[in-house]
Amino acid sequence: MNDRPKIKLKLTITDIVIEIFGWISVLLIWILTISNYNALPDVIPTHYNLSGNVDRIDEKSNILILPIIATILFAGLSILNKFPHIFNYSIKITSENALKQYSISTRIIRYLKFF
Repeated sequence: MNDRPKIKLKLTITDIVIEIFGWISVLLIWILTISNYNALPDVIPTHYNLSGNVDRIDEKSNILILPIIATILFAGLSILNKFPHIFNYSIKITSENALKQYSISTRIIRYLKFF
């Protein structure tokens, strides 16, 4: 892995659009959660069993865990995406194929961040 080339990737228009949609998605998760927070009952179901019955209820403040986890995952993947040379590849990375492989893998991470 240490012998892999370190390349500064230039973002394509597609990469920029996917990145913007990812940021918008995280922002929308926060907006929806905060804007609907006061309308929630004091206790909410937080887990269902296989039959679809509620088997755990918690305070409504636990709903904030969802956007917090989404933000942490998004930030972590954003940081990871800056270092494509440390990713696990199924082929040997050389100076000839590094640009293509790094571009593909960072695009996949961007899609993952968006979804």
